[in-house]
Amino acid sequence: MTEVHLKGRLVCRDENEAALVDTHLPRHVELTRAEQGCRSFSVTPTEDCLVWGVEEVFDDAASFRRHQERVRGSEWGTVIARIERDYYITGL
Repeated sequence: MTEVHLKGRLVCRDENEAALVDTHLPRHVELTRAEQGCRSFSVTPTEDCLVWGVEEVFDDAASFRRHQERVRGSEWGTVIARIERDYYITGL
């Protein structure tokens, strides 16, 4: 079983997008950390108030894909649909 690692950034265009992230992020983190197969998950602010660092580790490709499916259908997925994500993924 190969772990899947995602690392990157969530990049907002303006303070309105950043406010959406601030509002909806705590619940997204809570739900993701409760998912079967999630080993670690963090979204943390950077020095730039419009950018968050993202790091995720899942047990395997199946658990990572389940996470992605859940996010697509979630409030978080809807809210951040237009926010830039700059990620790289290993283990798939």
